[in-house]
Amino acid sequence: MSGAMEGTEGLRRFQPYPEYKDSGVNWLAEVPSHWTVERMKRTTPGCQNGVWGDEPDGEHDLACLRVADFDRTSLRVRVDEPTLRSIEPRAALSRMLKPGELLIEKSGGGEKQLVGAVVLFDHEIPAVCSNFVARMPVSPGYDPRFVCYLHATAYGVRLNLRSIKQSTGIQNLDSEAYLNELAAIPALSEQRAIAEFLDRETGKIDGLVAKKERLIELLQEKRTALITHAVTKGLDPTAPTKASGIDWLGDIPAHWEAMRTKFVARLESGHTPSRQHPEYWVECRIPWFGLADVWQIRDGRREYVLETAENVSELGLANSSARLLPKGTVILSRTASVGFSAIMATDMATTQDFANWVPGAKIRSEFLLYVFRGMGNEFRRLVMGSTHKTIYMPDIGGFSTPVPPIAEQKNIIQYIRDEAEQIDALVGRVGEVIEHLREFRTSLISAAVTGKIDVRDEAA
Repeated sequence: MSGAMEGTEGLRRFQPYPEYKDSGVNWLAEVPSHWTVERMKRTTPGCQNGVWGDEPDGEHDLACLRVADFDRTSLRVRVDEPTLRSIEPRAALSRMLKPGELLIEKSGGGEKQLVGAVVLFDHEIPAVCSNFVARMPVSPGYDPRFVCYLHATAYGVRLNLRSIKQSTGIQNLDSEAYLNELAAIPALSEQRAIAEFLDRETGKIDGLVAKKERLIELLQEKRTALITHAVTKGLDPTAPTKASGIDWLGDIPAHWEAMRTKFVARLESGHTPSRQHPEYWVECRIPWFGLADVWQIRDGRREYVLETAENVSELGLANSSARLLPKGTVILSRTASVGFSAIMATDMATTQDFANWVPGAKIRSEFLLYVFRGMGNEFRRLVMGSTHKTIYMPDIGGFSTPVPPIAEQKNIIQYIRDEAEQIDALVGRVGEVIEHLREFRTSLISAAVTGKIDVRDEAA
């Protein structure tokens, strides 16, 4: 199945309808001759804005579903961890969600994601939607699942773009204008057949994607285990060992040292110059690594970082605790995104969200980097806070590291690079398969709900 489904090529196994007509609508083109072209507003009696209510009080608490609860892949609402809000009975009574109703995102979005996503509510729990979301019941004569798939296709072609109003950085959807757009609709029985077909086929695709994603997780775990073993045990399985005296290290080769990291690398903290002094933020030319740059090193594949989202000035550095650190400094994120590491490819500074290590003569930057990348369990042990996670500087100052001879460090670095390159290549190939499957999923939904393929027999 996966071979047939890669990209839009997999659609060729489906037959078109016997006869088509011009819809007169650009995004639809030709549609089956027996389908009707109508305004999408006919599929719903209207949009009702949600309510945010008050803090939970234990008396009038209800699940209040937000855009964060939208599963944009399955086109369903997630209710495993709903936000509870106190909703006055009068407001709740008229807004209580019923299974088979749709939710539409009215406000939100961003630079890379339009507002206006639609999902299906198919649960039995007492719930309302939040004030950034609107409830859309489905009119008689329309299948909720089909209508949801239709909205997903419209969203995919950015049909809602001309109904979006920008306000204070947040996109607002004019739902009345959006629902005035034209769509092609078959009879109810055919809607149901298409929805049944899509539920079944997308379920198969989602199952395949889940298996591929699990394979990537296993490969990434293998990569981490490979690094941890190489930097703590070395490359010679026959080498005599000794107790390191450090829990996360365990036994190490007998000719290695186990030392406080601060004895082989100088620890420096980052900082942010005061925003209250505009003069600190003029002529900013010094690279300044912050949490906005962590995306570069999240997957653990990049060793060196050069580009930063923001720069800082010499005057700003001179009037803060931040320092210009030399090329080769190893950075480690310690707040929010905890435990991501890299090496400075040029002189730069960092925010206070990073601990920075300037290696001395006894340790290579790359070896120390891999030590940090093998310390995941240690980071999880030390991290504090459930919402805003942090590893505090005193704990970081207490880090220990294995220290092999420099020549051995070089061999270990090369070994890790070679092995990781093979794993990363495999992860990349699996990622490409996942992307093809997702592209096919989108194409399949679009083709079915716009009548480009006839799935009536397939549904049976």
